[in-house]
Amino acid sequence: MSRLLDMQLIRSEPEKVKDAMAAKGETDVDLDQLLSWDVDWRETLQELEQLRAERNTASKEIGRRKAAGEPADELIQRMKQVSQKVGALEETTRHLEQKIEDALLRIPNIPHPDVPLGASEDDNVEVKRWGTPRSFGFDARPHWELGPELGIIDFERAARVAGSRFTILRRAGAHLSRALINFMLDLHIEEHGYEEVYPPYLVNRESMLGAGQLPKFEDDAFLVGKQDYFMIPTAEVPVTNMYRSEIIPAANLPYKFVSYTACFRAEAGAAGRDTRGMIRQHQFDKVELVMYTIPEHSYAALEKMLGHAEVVLQRLELPYRCLIMCTGDMGFAQAKKYDLELWMPSYDGFVEISSVSNFEDFQARRANLRFRRDREAKPEFLHTLNGSGVAVGRTVAAIIENYQEKDGSITIPQALRPYMRGQARISI
Repeated sequence: MSRLLDMQLIRSEPEKVKDAMAAKGETDVDLDQLLSWDVDWRETLQELEQLRAERNTASKEIGRRKAAGEPADELIQRMKQVSQKVGALEETTRHLEQKIEDALLRIPNIPHPDVPLGASEDDNVEVKRWGTPRSFGFDARPHWELGPELGIIDFERAARVAGSRFTILRRAGAHLSRALINFMLDLHIEEHGYEEVYPPYLVNRESMLGAGQLPKFEDDAFLVGKQDYFMIPTAEVPVTNMYRSEIIPAANLPYKFVSYTACFRAEAGAAGRDTRGMIRQHQFDKVELVMYTIPEHSYAALEKMLGHAEVVLQRLELPYRCLIMCTGDMGFAQAKKYDLELWMPSYDGFVEISSVSNFEDFQARRANLRFRRDREAKPEFLHTLNGSGVAVGRTVAAIIENYQEKDGSITIPQALRPYMRGQARISI
């Protein structure tokens, strides 16, 4: 079984795993039943291996007897019975393996000890704020009003072309989005040392499994026709799987990747939430950060990656806060997760713009991502991290709202003007 190594922790520390499942609110798997299947599997496998060994020994003996002209009929008949038993045990083993595999894929990652216990977003802990929300001398308006009036966002025609939760950006809106993408890519490549990657927008099922998207989030993904391809929910999926089933020399790590892609999410569990504007869309753009590192460096890498996402917001001079997510709101695959939230006047509050997470070896086990410390060392699972660096559409919305003027125009942040051919304002 490709993910059987996960069983070592479950066998040795079942209560720890049960506590982690409870903390994350995951109840899909009966751990005691899983352990029972595991006992049955090991006993069946042991019997199967004994019978295979007996059959191999008997085959040699049959060959010897035939060569020596000695009778072998009784032994041949015995081996026919053994072969039938082997076939039955192999089928039982495959059946148990499938049940164990399905259960393992539904067990969440174990939260890091620093993660606060909690049941919902109300239990997340704010760790810092940056910037001060602007005091408008007029009634601030939401981006879903300002954008259409300026002719830079077209919700109506997007709905006609595709349906709800889609957006067409036009003129300076499209330019602003492209400017943000280029600004973020340049920042992460030139100042933060990431390698740019432009991956496929379609991935196979194994890639979704490797990143921890399946089976938990299959209803939230877009499956393409009869091909069993998935539209990527984030660049994290293809980039995390780039080295699937490879062994990387430790001297080459860390690998730091930055990737711009469109992202596609069905938002199956978000009915009625954020229905206005660009906050929750089926298709959106994002600049994603992904890192592979050796285990003892992963938490220092998490703090660095968080800082890299923060620099984007600081350069754009957008007020934000940083939260450490509690166990019940951190996600299925994460061991520790930070959220960065931008100030949005239309919400009179903060809205998520980036999540930065350490998965430890959770994804690496699924994707068989390993490293070797030296040529003689045994391969180990590496640690993976990812973070939004950052979501483009929500940043466009935040700029429109935070930089709006009384006459309905939008001031362009200084950091983006070189990417906007020097344009300082968007107006009718």
